[in-house]
Amino acid sequence: MNIQQPAAKVNWATGNLEGKKVSKTVRKLKHLEGVFADEEAYSSMDPETVVYEVEVLEQEQPGKEGGLLFGTSYLYPGKVGDEYFMTKGHFHEKRDRAEYYWGIRGSGLLLLMDEQGVTTAEQVFPGSLHYVPGHIAHRLVNTGSEVLAVGACWPSDAGHDYGSIADRGFTARVKESGGKAATETG
Repeated sequence: MNIQQPAAKVNWATGNLEGKKVSKTVRKLKHLEGVFADEEAYSSMDPETVVYEVEVLEQEQPGKEGGLLFGTSYLYPGKVGDEYFMTKGHFHEKRDRAEYYWGIRGSGLLLLMDEQGVTTAEQVFPGSLHYVPGHIAHRLVNTGSEVLAVGACWPSDAGHDYGSIADRGFTARVKESGGKAATETG
């Protein structure tokens, strides 16, 4: 029997992935035009500010049916105006595909929005586990003062539909009010 090395290594304290098939995407403010409500505050900020990074172990090719992808998102602390840093958010291209998220470090919220625009939020913290059903858009928001690291596992054929969120937006926002995170709908 030939014993091989694993596909990747995970640092469970930080979420960092290491391996030959790990890719990394960096999202800066300049990639998030139209995401934040306060356009004046957005345009006054450095467009090179890193908002979040995503590491993905692509053991299977994206789009291949029957496989899984595994990743970690790192959402930095910060705000645009009084609105906390967040990910773009997305539905899956194949709407019936579900996903798991789990909190690794930091604190924040997972916003979940159905196709009718009804939004709920779940607290994210180290050890929290979140099931994102099919037909639900999802977005992470960092409400803390340190990096929010969140692990994820999803079907390799799920795809990402960012366009629907770019067109319609989320029906809830998370802003600082009185020193605390508060959700606003509308």
